Amino acid sequence: MSGVSNEAPRTLLYGVGLGPGDPDYMTVRARDIILKADRLVHFCKRGRRGNARITADAIIAPDPAREIELAFPVTIEVPVEDEGYSGPIAAFYDEAAERLAGEMAAGRSIAVLCDGDPFFYGSFMHLWRRLAHRFPTEVVPGVTGMAGAWARADAPISWGDDVMTVVPGTLAEGELTRRLADTDAAVIMKLGRNLPKVRRALQAAGLINRAIYVERATMAGQVVTRLAEKADDEAPYFSMILVPGEGRRL
Repeated sequence: MSGVSNEAPRTLLYGVGLGPGDPDYMTVRARDIILKADRLVHFCKRGRRGNARITADAIIAPDPAREIELAFPVTIEVPVEDEGYSGPIAAFYDEAAERLAGEMAAGRSIAVLCDGDPFFYGSFMHLWRRLAHRFPTEVVPGVTGMAGAWARADAPISWGDDVMTVVPGTLAEGELTRRLADTDAAVIMKLGRNLPKVRRALQAAGLINRAIYVERATMAGQVVTRLAEKADDEAPYFSMILVPGEGRRL
């Protein structure tokens, strides 16, 4: 008999989607991995715990021996198109990947805790690009923030043959307007300082009266309101705008 094993290598890197914030929306697979992984990794702003780690508190208490905190060097205080953002952030991902690689080289499994789904506008993707070809990897899908938002807003997003477009608010105003005018339904992410521009684009596309603003969907402090009724232009990180479609109803 050959001494070569036919068993698949043990997974060492997990990207774990925890859903939109309410821990009840975590999958069974996500819970299993969080409980068994050797290291729990989360992204955060300096001086704060990450939201994904807070979500995981519902099933596992903080354990300094297992925790790896990855604190971003910059966040929303620097525009993403600025060199002062891209340079430090790229170096941060390089350093974080090598730190995790050291853990996995020693045989320890890593669970990177992710808001929503790991492959949807997620920071985990930058680690995945650097590490997945080097270590056995599994991505655990999660309920996206937008799914949590339209459920809590009681707003079916697409009907019949509606085409839905997901648009980052960081696009130029003209491009935002064009894409919104060319779709049946939309979800606008990455609001923050972009909200005034997004509001103007929705107005120009004739969609302002269908737009629903949702903040911290499924979390404590949730806000759901018509954008036309929102008096200010404040929009935290966990916020988005829904434009439900008006397609075929039977």
